Amino acid sequence: MNKSTKHMGKSNTSLGIDSQSSVNKCIDLQIINNIAHVHLNRADKHNALNMEMFYGIRKTIKSLQADKQIRAVIVQGNGEDFCSGLDIKSVMKSRTDPLKLLFKWLPWQANLAQYVSTGWRDIPVPIIMVIHGRCWGGGLQIALGADFRISKPDASLAIMEARWGLIPDMGGTLALKELIRLDVAKELAMTGKVITGEQALSYGLVTHLADTPYEKALELAETIKQHSPDAIAATKKLYNKSWWSKPGFALARESFYQIKILLGKNSKIKAYNQTHPDEAPKEFIKRKNW
Repeated sequence: MNKSTKHMGKSNTSLGIDSQSSVNKCIDLQIINNIAHVHLNRADKHNALNMEMFYGIRKTIKSLQADKQIRAVIVQGNGEDFCSGLDIKSVMKSRTDPLKLLFKWLPWQANLAQYVSTGWRDIPVPIIMVIHGRCWGGGLQIALGADFRISKPDASLAIMEARWGLIPDMGGTLALKELIRLDVAKELAMTGKVITGEQALSYGLVTHLADTPYEKALELAETIKQHSPDAIAATKKLYNKSWWSKPGFALARESFYQIKILLGKNSKIKAYNQTHPDEAPKEFIKRKNW
């Protein structure tokens, strides 16, 4: 049991733990002081993705999307690696599992394989991935679904699908086009090249490097928590929808979201806290639907 889930002699309340649960045996979810901590918990298999982990991640994303109290999400892998990619042997031993991963009703919707990457984009709080060890193939696709990626300098990252005669089809393309040059993306995908965290930073694949990436992630989450949850949610939605859209749509969203924020209470609470630094800050209320 790792130190994030083992609390000898203390109650959850005394530790500031809002809730703690195992989504399934592959995913642990813990909410501490309104920050959700998600652990990929298949360390003996280097957190390789089997069907149970796919289902667990989907269930976790849907649960966090509905939780208006959380202010940030930190995702990390237990053991030596963040995620070493798809567990080919586990998934391919069943004739139906690959179909379950790829099936979708409509072409433009995410299937299960894609949802474990793209689903994080629809949670209206910052998602921070903590990368250490191997972050290969499907693991990198999951990490690309986050708003921020904090990596150890010696972490190992790769778009690994070419080595299996496949294309990267787990939704990471949405983030790749936002983060790196087209020629760099093609090189990484066509060669299956393994790069370090330092190289990933130079390419724009990760946000920060840190020798202790979890502590850096927690620091970032706590900083963002100081601001209105509605402003944070609106900013994420504004940028995700507007980064590649027509200028007119971006301007319209700015105006609409700002009006919605101004009509709410959290902007007033933030303004009060900002103008009364010597007083104890007022607590924010639940965010609106974003």
